[in-house]
Amino acid sequence: MSRSRTRVDAHVKVLDERVVARAKEREIDALVYAPHFTRLPTVRERAARYTDDDLTIVPGREVFTGDWANRRHLIALGLSEPVPDYITFEGAMAEFDRQDAAVLIPHPSFATVSLTRPDLAAHTARIDAVETYNTKLLPHQNARMRRIAADLDVTGFGSSYAHLWSTVGEAWTAFEDALPDAEAIVEAFRDGAPRKVIRRGGIGHRLRGLVEYVHLGYENTWAKADRLFLSGDEPTLPSNVAYEGRFDDVAVYE
Repeated sequence: MSRSRTRVDAHVKVLDERVVARAKEREIDALVYAPHFTRLPTVRERAARYTDDDLTIVPGREVFTGDWANRRHLIALGLSEPVPDYITFEGAMAEFDRQDAAVLIPHPSFATVSLTRPDLAAHTARIDAVETYNTKLLPHQNARMRRIAADLDVTGFGSSYAHLWSTVGEAWTAFEDALPDAEAIVEAFRDGAPRKVIRRGGIGHRLRGLVEYVHLGYENTWAKADRLFLSGDEPTLPSNVAYEGRFDDVAVYE
């Protein structure tokens, strides 16, 4: 892979042939793939399947900390071992520290699914980047995220936050340097490498964002939560046998 800069759509939820084609059409060099409720080995396998000479897929985990009603989302890159959802915030951060993961904060201060400004202020030293543009969110919400990052002097990142293939590449994080693989991209986030947050413009961009925003209603319903807790062996619950009881002391559900 030969490039003089690296354009990373730093948070997508979907990955298939259409996503890959869309990313390449938009001249995106890498995607951070962090789907909900999917264990790290599965994310890695999908990332490897779709990575090629023109597009790097970086496996990530968006971990839900706290219970469903008070969850806080954290994106971890560079994990060496799986981390479940629905553990305490401190439990998740301690595990990320242990694994030397890069910690990204998606959509800060948004609804009931995000870290608040006081949360961020209390943990700035443990955070590698804060999202400052998210295609799914409305203009005033993106402006608030930019203010938070600027006030706290935290490095930013941008993403399409695509849950739909057509939104991929609507926004990205443009690193100044060539980053040849997933490891280099994780290191760039961890080290605060120089970058700019860039988005597309025009009515098409706004319409795609609005379609994603409407789709958000499904993503955050109690109906989805009900499906998650139908049994005790869902793949990212701490009680799943794959975690071998390692997170029982920080689990928020028994």
